Amino acid sequence: MTRTPLPPLILASSSPYRKELLSRLRLPFQCESPHVDETPLPLELPEATCERLALAKARRVAQGHPAALVIGSDQVAVIDGRPLGKPGNHANAVRQLQDARGRDAVFHTAVCLLDAASGRVRLERVPVAVRYRHFSDEEIERYLAADRPYDCAGSGRIETLGITLVEWVRSDDPTALIGLPLIALSRMLREEGWRLP
Repeated sequence: MTRTPLPPLILASSSPYRKELLSRLRLPFQCESPHVDETPLPLELPEATCERLALAKARRVAQGHPAALVIGSDQVAVIDGRPLGKPGNHANAVRQLQDARGRDAVFHTAVCLLDAASGRVRLERVPVAVRYRHFSDEEIERYLAADRPYDCAGSGRIETLGITLVEWVRSDDPTALIGLPLIALSRMLREEGWRLP
């Protein structure tokens, strides 16, 4: 008995972190940047922002691939209800980490799997709670010089030296903190007929 060929799998992202995470599943896929405006809408909750953007990214890429399964993902970090974006530069990263020390943050990561042929959407948000320890300005400078996490929400890379800045991480899926919740995505892909493992 032959299996029905599976549709092409496309990651709607230019993020090297998401690409590396998806490659862990050992499935054939390609990447395409979605070119979506990531500005939050007025009065939009961070949880809603990441879900909206994950879907928007998948839909944008699906427009050019009508037979594909498209993965979109987005992450918004929050401290005391205030979103923390990607710092973009050293000065902003210093400010973010100074503000974060000794406090709790929540990283909301949404993943969307869109079947471009049928229009079926699977969407899930995975929160990750992080408590930052009380680190010094000198430690901030040493960390930023070593990791240069200027393209990471909250100015830290938990998968590298950023782990030294936290007291604990709590989540149902540790990959969500890096940017792509693989447990949720694996379940979605299995529901679409992919064999994992």
